[in-house]
Amino acid sequence: MLFREPETAALEALLFVAKSPLTCEQLGEILELAPAKIEELIYELRDRYLPNSCGLILLEINGGYKLGTKPELARYIEILYKQPVQVLSNAALEVLSIIAYKQPVTRGEVDFIRGVQSDRALTTLVDKGLVKEVGRKDGPGRPILYGTTEQFLLHFGLRSLADLPNLEIEELSSDEVASALE
Repeated sequence: MLFREPETAALEALLFVAKSPLTCEQLGEILELAPAKIEELIYELRDRYLPNSCGLILLEINGGYKLGTKPELARYIEILYKQPVQVLSNAALEVLSIIAYKQPVTRGEVDFIRGVQSDRALTTLVDKGLVKEVGRKDGPGRPILYGTTEQFLLHFGLRSLADLPNLEIEELSSDEVASALE
């Protein structure tokens, strides 16, 4: 539809340069369009980027949208930027998994679940922007609570935490965790 091309082009440009995902409301405010109109344009863009011949993909993350490159093209982008692939250690992956599934969670709770200290792995995850402080737990010392970030969702190609695979995890009561931490 010819009359929509300027709107679609503007939307595409915003999604391409955005540092973080933009919601339909944010896009509507910038483009001075109703959120319902933005949703229509989003669906048009999604269809435009579906073919295999296209190198971009429309990502939906936490109710927002962003343009990104298709994961199968990552090796070419790495060559361009000559950045080595950053691999997380097994310890960092363990900590990240615990935080993703149990958030919000304290470092002490992560340590208890792993059976070892997690300071270094947690610091690495915070430095990489995959985990952040999300508050403080009520109780002695008011320990910091950690949760995942939008960067975590983006990095692992998830729309939301609901897209995490279901796991069978033995649930511990908060009393069990508290008594083990004492």
